[in-house]
Amino acid sequence: MSEKKFPLTTEQLDELGVSYPTPFYLYDEKAIRANARELLSAFSWNTGFREYFAVKATPNPYIMKILAAEGFGADCSSGPELRLSASVGLQGDAVIFTSNDTPAYEYEQAHALGAILNLDDITHISFVEKTLGKLPETICFRYNPGALREGNAIIGHPEEAKYGFTREQIIEGYMMARDKGVTRFGLHTMVASNELNADYFIETARMLFVLAVEVQQKVGIQISFINLGGGIGIPYRPGEQAVDLAAVGKGIEQVYQDIIVANGLDPIAIALECGRMITGPYGYLVSKVRHVKHTYKHYIGLDACMANLMRPGMYGAYHHITVPAKDDLPCDQICDVTGSLCENNDKFAIDRTLPPIEVGDWVIIHDAGAHGHSMGFNYNGKLRCAELLLRDNGDIVQIRRAETEDDLFATLDFAGLTDFEV
Repeated sequence: MSEKKFPLTTEQLDELGVSYPTPFYLYDEKAIRANARELLSAFSWNTGFREYFAVKATPNPYIMKILAAEGFGADCSSGPELRLSASVGLQGDAVIFTSNDTPAYEYEQAHALGAILNLDDITHISFVEKTLGKLPETICFRYNPGALREGNAIIGHPEEAKYGFTREQIIEGYMMARDKGVTRFGLHTMVASNELNADYFIETARMLFVLAVEVQQKVGIQISFINLGGGIGIPYRPGEQAVDLAAVGKGIEQVYQDIIVANGLDPIAIALECGRMITGPYGYLVSKVRHVKHTYKHYIGLDACMANLMRPGMYGAYHHITVPAKDDLPCDQICDVTGSLCENNDKFAIDRTLPPIEVGDWVIIHDAGAHGHSMGFNYNGKLRCAELLLRDNGDIVQIRRAETEDDLFATLDFAGLTDFEV
């Protein structure tokens, strides 16, 4: 039996399928809340700690409202994400706006919300000043350590990333901001994604704490908050170990004592901007088998496709797949699990061992609660699916309806075709 568990029985799925056609996403509220509380507990030692949920991971206001109730803020990178944050009552310091190649109107929108502006480049200091008339009292800079810090496979090498200030620019930028009247300063980085090594995050904290000391010594300002970024991974494969959040929190606390406290810079508020690890393990793409095909290989064709979950096709990412009614059967069939796009990379799994599968079987794609629905698209005219929420009390509610063809064509002027000459 798989180590990955789905919170509903086959009978419950059969009942749910009457009202909601597949495919659809299902999120587990109880598990998301418990996970959120575990993260907050790991950093309870730090006065002022805040987790800014990465809205890009699961941009649904119902999920965001749940997390806001647990004390989370929002990490936004676009105007629509800011609007989602405002819709659930998040504003001011509860929102951090981290973007790149940013239009002026989005800085204006973030500023109107009172969000912390986390600038990506030294030239953005003057750009924001010109856009807003003056710099806000609080400003944050994104640091790119370059070759001083190793990235990972997903986010790439920092020196090749388009994001952030160099070390020299960080020092110069704080001087500029200080001289322009900024009174509260933040420091941020994001150098890894889906990382399972707990030591990585402790060493990232060490790097930023050392830099905060250098900034104080060279610029004469106190860093008020340090955002360590996100990047905490999840165990997509059975047998992988989840990151020990308590160990990460304890390790960062020790580094904080060794560097921040020892250099007289305490207190500094610590922040994170996790997305994947908050909702990822507790979201499922639920599908049904549409066709079974036997040619040079064995293919299991689903009614879901890459337009619903692009990570396997885009990154070759592993997502565990289970067949709820057949969990007790041996996985002795080698097959590719595919969707219906006119693209050969529209595959959820390649050469995966699964139990014998028939048309009409339920299929669950696990760990799809982050960067799943949010990365959906409409190639081949595919319609994005519904999102459902399993509430604490066992009720299931729709938190996003499925798209319709009218949604897809809403931006086209079919009436104008009458007068369009070719």
